[in-house]
Amino acid sequence: MIVGLTGGIASGKSTVTRILRELGAYVVDADVWARKVVEPGQPALEEIVAAFGPTILTSEGTLNRTALGARVFGDEAARMKLNAITHPRVRDGMREETARFFSQHPDEPIVWDVPLLFEGETRKLVDVTVLVYVDEGTQLERLMARDGLSREAAAARIKAQMPIDQKRALADYIVENTGTLEQTREQVRTLWQTLQAQAKHGGTPS
Repeated sequence: MIVGLTGGIASGKSTVTRILRELGAYVVDADVWARKVVEPGQPALEEIVAAFGPTILTSEGTLNRTALGARVFGDEAARMKLNAITHPRVRDGMREETARFFSQHPDEPIVWDVPLLFEGETRKLVDVTVLVYVDEGTQLERLMARDGLSREAAAARIKAQMPIDQKRALADYIVENTGTLEQTREQVRTLWQTLQAQAKHGGTPS
């Protein structure tokens, strides 16, 4: 059984991922694969250079994420072009990692940590979804504090994502992350027990 874990910006998904790992969960991290598929020598990096030009490379020949981000930020067509290059390869890598895990642990749930789970095709590959939730006001305050952003800049980052209340309506399970760390940990502990039971009694890998 594949569990898709997601959240909004500054919702605390990384904290929940860490707690899940402490509880023994195996986590496949979409961000890790997103970095792997654009390493030097990988076909995706060659395609990105062909699409966006050599200025998105550093002097060492690695991907300059800042330069690429500047190219695609606010440009929907450019972002879709980039996603078409990288996302299928990220999904393939995650599926390969998952297959290795299930070959050894067929009755255990596996967690896919995917920031934009509901925005893309990956949602079709998971069996259940978990959202780490905070209200938008809390998101705003935490993002300003975390990244040193102005209220306007933080609000723009949040607005660039699917609204978190819309994600809440799509999720199978919710982790409310507005309380203390211990309150969050207790929710995650209970949820993990539920997911383990579900995987053993009818949950099937996708």
